[in-house]
Amino acid sequence: MEHLSQLVSELKACQECAAILPKEARPIIQISPTAKIVIAGQAPGAAANKSGIAFDDASGDRLRQWLGVTKSQFYDETLFAILPMAFCYPGKGKSGDLPPIKACADKWRTRLLEQLTHVELTLVIGQYAQHYYFDDKQTVTERVGNWHNTNDTLLALPHPSPRNNIWLKRHPWFELKLLPEVKSRIARILASR
Repeated sequence: MEHLSQLVSELKACQECAAILPKEARPIIQISPTAKIVIAGQAPGAAANKSGIAFDDASGDRLRQWLGVTKSQFYDETLFAILPMAFCYPGKGKSGDLPPIKACADKWRTRLLEQLTHVELTLVIGQYAQHYYFDDKQTVTERVGNWHNTNDTLLALPHPSPRNNIWLKRHPWFELKLLPEVKSRIARILASR
C-alpha cells in the first residue's frame, strides 16, 4: 500500500489537467487514514479554489447544517475525509460549475480510498459523484428519495448549493425525513470516536 503523505504530495503537485483548467491547478483534499466519514463531492468551487479549503462557501455552510456538525468538526480530517470527484476547480458553465474532470477520479480515487480503513459512512453529493458510486439509472431525486433502501455505509444527497433551493422546496421530505436520519447517523459515528 502506498504511504498516504506521499500520495497526497503527488496529488497536490499534479498538473495533468492544468492546460484545460480556467485557473491554476490547485488540488484540494482533506484526508486522514482515521477518517470515519467520506464526503464524496463533485469538485471544488471558485471560493474553494481561491481559499484552498473545500466547501468554503454557502454550500459548505448548508452542508454542515445538514450534517449537524460544527466547522471545526467538519474540517477535522480525522473525522471527515473530503474527496471530490476532481480535486481542482473545473470552471464555470452555463448553469453552474462545469462537471468534474473524469481523468482526476480515474487517476486518484481508488488509490486514496485504499488509504481509508475506518470509514463508516460515505456521503455521495450531487449527480457526478452519484454516477461514480451507484450503478443505476436513477436521477438524483430518485436516488436521494430511496435513502431507506441503501446500505448503511453509503448515502446519496443533493448538492447543497443555493442553486438547489427550488429542488429543496419541491421535495420537503428531504428536510423532514432524511436530514434527521443523516444527523443521527453522523452523531452516532462521531460519538463512537
